[in-house]
Amino acid sequence: MNPQALIVDDEPDILDLLSMTLSGMSIDCVTAESIAEAERLLSQQSFDLCFTDMRLPDGDGLQLVKSIQATHPELPIAVITAYGNMDLAVTALKSGAFDFVSKPLKLRVLRELVEAALKLSPNRPHKNDRRSRDRLLGETELMRELRGKVAKLARSQAPVYISGESGTGKELVARLIHDLGARSDKAFVPVNCGAIPNELVESEFFGHKKGAFTGAVADKQGLFQHADGGTLFLDEVADLPLMMQVKLLRAIQEKAIRPVGGHEEINVDVRILSATHKNLAECVDEGTFRQDLFYRLNVIELQVPPLRERKADIQLLAEHILQNLAGKTHSVVTKLTPEAITALQQYPFPGNVRELENTLERALTWAEGTRITAADLMLPVATSSTKNTMSISALVEPEINQDLESHLEDQERAIIEKALNETRWNKTAAAKRLGITFRALRYKLKKLDLE
Repeated sequence: MNPQALIVDDEPDILDLLSMTLSGMSIDCVTAESIAEAERLLSQQSFDLCFTDMRLPDGDGLQLVKSIQATHPELPIAVITAYGNMDLAVTALKSGAFDFVSKPLKLRVLRELVEAALKLSPNRPHKNDRRSRDRLLGETELMRELRGKVAKLARSQAPVYISGESGTGKELVARLIHDLGARSDKAFVPVNCGAIPNELVESEFFGHKKGAFTGAVADKQGLFQHADGGTLFLDEVADLPLMMQVKLLRAIQEKAIRPVGGHEEINVDVRILSATHKNLAECVDEGTFRQDLFYRLNVIELQVPPLRERKADIQLLAEHILQNLAGKTHSVVTKLTPEAITALQQYPFPGNVRELENTLERALTWAEGTRITAADLMLPVATSSTKNTMSISALVEPEINQDLESHLEDQERAIIEKALNETRWNKTAAAKRLGITFRALRYKLKKLDLE
């Protein structure tokens, strides 16, 4: 049986165009010219996808989006908007629409949208059945809510801005949204925007043609082309230079890119997910991030909670991490003593889950046998005034017999290690975060035996 599509529009030309296009894709179409007629049809039969215009004789297309969300939440619905009316499209996405298309309708964009929507049809088997619980670990209410939101966002094509502190797992959340969605069979391409030198950022995103600049010895595809049909995850998006923000906005809106040195645009179909540990709204106020790009990326915001707000999950996470570490080394799983679990739950973890992973990996080095004690964890001593972040003095507790130079080196080592951990040992990004040059960081790594 062919997939069934419901088309809601009172313009004969649009109905004819959509019907012919979908029929060419072996999709049977049923048409309605009003919200009332659409709701009657929805109550009588099952559909695989729905298109609706935003202006209908008996109301607003958003009413139908909200109605379908309430009565048929599994049905992908796409809205048809007037050209350039991005505000209305964003409102529709926030209301639960799967995606949108603008008039005049582009057949390529239309076909791509339909193919993606059919993968999420309630009447068709889903290829990807991996459960979010298996990857977003935790049984606190915060984590249950997060998993529910991830599952819902996976059924949409809306841009999602993932906010949260460093180390909370923003990339894991982005990857899960991709894997549970219609694009799971295509590439998930993560990029750390803060780690790309300014002079190379355009070439990295859009690619370049041979001879476009010194060193361009061959044509090169950019990140957008690598992610075509899939998802592009822009981590630390606040670090993009303003020049690149303008070009990124155009690429997202036009769904097309132009390689450096190229003369023709290349169509791309990419879902954008973005994240940063910074407050992006504050960056807009400070003038370091474009407001129009912020609104385009921040259609839906998803906040990942810090580890200190879900301490009840720490034991489960720690045991999972130790199990993974044992699997990598083919050794017996090391257990935490009750005192060690208590110590972990009392520590504020400014570096969040990433810091927990590093702490446990370090503790395995010191542990005797198959038990990790509280002493093996070597947790910094937190002061009462450092709930969210650790002070420099708390990072390293000086010994009484330690001279000043050694103490300062220990503090410097701890700060550099923290920056490296937060950037996953990306030295370029760590140097930027520390406010020093890459060469200076290399010198300090060698001096402090951190290579």
